[in-house]
Amino acid sequence: MRFDLPRLGDITGLDVVHLQCHIGTDTVSLARLGARSVTGLDFSPAAVQAARLLAIESGANVTYVESEVYGAVDALGVECFDLVFTGVGALCWLPDVRRWAEVVAQLLRPGGRLFLREGHPMLWALSDPRPDGLLTLEYPYFETEGVHLSETHTYVEHEEALTSPDSVSFNHGLGEIITALMSAGLHLTGLVEHDSVPWNALGDEMEDVGGGEYRLRAEPLRLAASYTLQAVRH
Repeated sequence: MRFDLPRLGDITGLDVVHLQCHIGTDTVSLARLGARSVTGLDFSPAAVQAARLLAIESGANVTYVESEVYGAVDALGVECFDLVFTGVGALCWLPDVRRWAEVVAQLLRPGGRLFLREGHPMLWALSDPRPDGLLTLEYPYFETEGVHLSETHTYVEHEEALTSPDSVSFNHGLGEIITALMSAGLHLTGLVEHDSVPWNALGDEMEDVGGGEYRLRAEPLRLAASYTLQAVRH
């Protein structure tokens, strides 16, 4: 959350929901920043269980709800939040960004805000670096039926191969995301593209620049690696 603070601003006294919260590290940070109430939502029972344990161990007052993000309104209610927060690595698992935008709009009170930081669709469209270090476009930039991948290891270091290595991910162009939010009744208030991202997405072609952020080692301004988007419900 340290990277996000200058744009996130003061959230003291707000009712906050963190969609697709995973194990709740950012959710705990939101609670520590002074929000009146913080709710984390994730579809994974194992992730929710880990998040609850983390909140207890860190003394954070967080409520966790197990639900698909498209079912968030049924699980949480309409117009219950001042801030919807979504972090990096969330939208890539959603097949339809328009349905997501409608959920965000329904969760927010009038005047409520969406804060989204996500991997840039340009980054998601890149292949793994070639042996000569050349970066090439391999995957769709725009929303499609999804990209099927089989990877035995994740970005988290572990020795044993995954027992379920197959996955499907979805890219969404910036224009598609912004249009979906506008169609759902939100007004865009900020869009900042960053040359860094909070994980090493491209192996030796990236370097650690501190604060948990990585950017291209050579000529980093070639690539928008992530972005921060903010929008307010009318």
